[in-house]
Amino acid sequence: MTKHIFVTGGVVSSLGKGLTASSLGRLLKSRGLRVTMQKLDPYLNVDPGTMNPFEHGEVYVTDDGGEADLDLGHYERFVDESLSRASNATTGSIYSSVIAAERRGDYLGKTVQVIPHITDEIKRRISLLAEDDVDVVITEVGGTVGDIEILPFLEAIRQFRLDVGRQNVCYVHVTLVPFIGPAGELKTKPTQHSVTELRSRGVQPDVIVCRSDRRISDGLRQKISDLCDVPIEGVINAPDASSLYEIPLVMHEAGLDDYTCRLLGLETPDPDLADWRELVGRVERAWKPLKIGIVGKYVTLADAYLSVAESLRHAAFEHEVDLEIEWVMSDHVEGLLVGEMLGGLDGIVLPGGFGERGVEGKVEAASYARETGLPCLGLCLGMQVMTIEFARNVLGLSGANSSEFDTQDAATPYPVIDLMETQRGVTDMGGTMRLGAYVAVLDEGSQIADIYGDLVVQERHRHRYEFNPKFRSKFEEAGLRCSGTSPDGLLVEFVELEGHPFWIGTQAHPELKSRPNRPAPLFDAFIAAALERAEAADPDRYASFHLTQDDVLEPAESGARPSDRS
Repeated sequence: MTKHIFVTGGVVSSLGKGLTASSLGRLLKSRGLRVTMQKLDPYLNVDPGTMNPFEHGEVYVTDDGGEADLDLGHYERFVDESLSRASNATTGSIYSSVIAAERRGDYLGKTVQVIPHITDEIKRRISLLAEDDVDVVITEVGGTVGDIEILPFLEAIRQFRLDVGRQNVCYVHVTLVPFIGPAGELKTKPTQHSVTELRSRGVQPDVIVCRSDRRISDGLRQKISDLCDVPIEGVINAPDASSLYEIPLVMHEAGLDDYTCRLLGLETPDPDLADWRELVGRVERAWKPLKIGIVGKYVTLADAYLSVAESLRHAAFEHEVDLEIEWVMSDHVEGLLVGEMLGGLDGIVLPGGFGERGVEGKVEAASYARETGLPCLGLCLGMQVMTIEFARNVLGLSGANSSEFDTQDAATPYPVIDLMETQRGVTDMGGTMRLGAYVAVLDEGSQIADIYGDLVVQERHRHRYEFNPKFRSKFEEAGLRCSGTSPDGLLVEFVELEGHPFWIGTQAHPELKSRPNRPAPLFDAFIAAALERAEAADPDRYASFHLTQDDVLEPAESGARPSDRS
C-alpha cells in the first residue's frame, strides 16, 4: 500500500518546508522507492496563474498545463520526476469543486459543510496520487500552524491517518530554533509552542525538523524530544547549508530517511547518493568567475525568477563556474546609458513576464547584446522583445511592437508579436494561454539543433502572444533565423541570430525542465558561450587548476591561483 508523508510548518513562513519535503523525496528515491509529491496551498485563488509575481513568486507549469506553486519546481528538481496538475491543490480549487458538486445535486440535498465535504475533497486530492506505481506520496501543507485558513487541511490529514491506517502515514513538522544573540543561546520554546498548536488540532508529529543557523546540541534535541513527545531519533537538526543542494546530505547524516523508513515499515537498501555527492562536489569546486545579468521587471523578488536562476546555476555547476547573478531592473535600463549597466556582465537573460512595464528596457538590453556580441538568452517575453528590437533596429519597422501593448489610442503599425487568430475574442484570462509541454521541430544545421542534439524537442510554455508569421520572411532575409517551429510550421518556437555567438530566443520556458545534475540544454550552451567570451577577453582571470595524481590542487603553469575555493 502507498505510504503518505505530510510535511507541515510552524513558527514562521519560509523555513524550508518545500526543501525539506524535496530533500526527503530525493533520499527516498535514492533508496529505490517510487516517489511523487504534492503541495496543498491554503490561499483562495484557484491557482497562482493570475497572482502578481511580487505576491507569490514564479508560476511553475507542469507538462499537462497545470499552473502551480513554485515549490513544485523544487520537487521536480530534487526528485527528478515530472509532476502533474494533480500535484497542486488550493483552497480555491477545492471549494470550487465542492460548490460545483453541490450545484449538480451530488450531495442529495444535504447541508454542505467544511466537515465532511471540504475535508473529504482534500483527502480525495491526496488519494489521487496514490497510484499502483507509487510507493510514497509526500504532501506539503502550505502556510504555518496557527493560520486560520490551514485548519481544514490539518483536519483532513488527521482523518487521513485513520482512513488508511496509522502504519501508512508519517507527520513531519518543520520548526525554528532561533539563536538569541544577547543570551548566546538557541531557544526551543518556539518549537514547543508550534508542536503544542499542531497537537491541539489532533496531529502528533512523528518527526520534528529543527531549522537553525547553527548545529544544535544533543542536549537540546533531548529537551525537544521530552517536551514534544517525539523520540530523539525523530528530532532532526537542519542547520543552514552553504548550498540548497547540500540539504539532502545534511538530512541523511541527521538520520531523517532512516527514521522515516522505520516508521513506515519500508525495508530498503541504504540510499545511493553517489551522483548527488558528485553534484555537491561540483558546486564546491566551482571557481571560474562569471557574472550573468537577469534583466526583468520583478527582480526585487528573486523568487519571481526562481527557476531561471536555478537553471543558470545548474549550467554553472557543469562548467565549474562560480556564478554571480546580477539582478537588473528593466525599468532602469530605459533611457540610461545601457553600457554602464550591462558592460560589466558576461551575458544576459531576458526572462518572461506579462504587461508593458519594463519592456522598453528589455528591448534596449537586447539591442546592446546584439550590437556588442554579448551572449543573450530570451525566454518567452524575452524572445518577443528580441523580435521587437530586431524589427525596429534592423528591419527599420519604426513602431514595431507586440499587440499586447496596444492601446485604444495607439496601436502598433507592425504587430510582429500578436495573438493567434483562434485566440481573438476569448475573454477568459487563461483561455488564450498556451500552457504545458509542446513539441517543436528544429531546423537541421541550426544552432538550436546543435544545442539540443536532436531535431524534435519538447518544452513547457506559458504565454498568450506569438511571433507573427506574416513578418517571418522579412526577419529571415535579414538574418534572424526562425530555427524551430510547431510541427505544423505555423508557430515560431525558437529564433537565432546568424553570425552572433549567442543571441537566441525561445517562446518556451526551458528553465522548468532543468535539473541540478542535468542542466537544460539552452542554459548549458548559454553559460558555455558566456564563459568562452569571458575567457577570451581576460585569459589571466581564468588561469586554471588541475588535480595531480595525489589529488592535490596545484596551479597550472600558465597562471596564478585564482581562488582558494578551487
